[in-house]
Amino acid sequence: MSQRRLYDFALSGHAHRARLMLSLLGLPHEIVAVDLKGGAHKRPDFLALNPFGQVPVLVDGDAVIADSNAILVYLAGRYDETGRWLPRDPLGQAQVQRWLSAAAGPLAFGPAAARVATLFGAPLDIARAHQIASGLFAVMEQELGRRPFLIGEAPTIADVALYSYTAHAPEGGVSLTLYPHVRAWLSRIADLPGFVPMQASPVAGAA
Repeated sequence: MSQRRLYDFALSGHAHRARLMLSLLGLPHEIVAVDLKGGAHKRPDFLALNPFGQVPVLVDGDAVIADSNAILVYLAGRYDETGRWLPRDPLGQAQVQRWLSAAAGPLAFGPAAARVATLFGAPLDIARAHQIASGLFAVMEQELGRRPFLIGEAPTIADVALYSYTAHAPEGGVSLTLYPHVRAWLSRIADLPGFVPMQASPVAGAA
């Protein structure tokens, strides 16, 4: 069994950002699919890894890291000796944290929520989620009009954290038509060496 295992769900954008970071860093790993529909994430063996009962979870030797943003910080801090993905200076780290907060806030409650409501019938306010998504993407559009990536000339874990649910926002009925800079940024991420796409949902063709 591989030393490095990612507990994963193919349609989860949170899981995809962890999977993407592993691939961008060229880190071998084993994917362990978690049957969310069958409730595997609420069973004692999984709760021992993450008491919140959520994917993804990364097991790297003796280290167990839950939460997708925490996994990004861990992987960049441990395996990226260049400091490219997670800047080492205080300002750079603060700029990254700003976007990690956005990923846990308006991204999660906007496009991600609209998508989970559309795909899985979650009882969420889709109109409100669309409103939050529009506000987030308007800010991203403005920022990405000034620079190719969220905090500068090169990608960081901030870009990885925002990518998955932005790219798949149309699956929740959130159009990206009004955001050309965001769409160009998505293409730049997809062109990175080691990029792996997230599985499209059944509604993707109609979105």
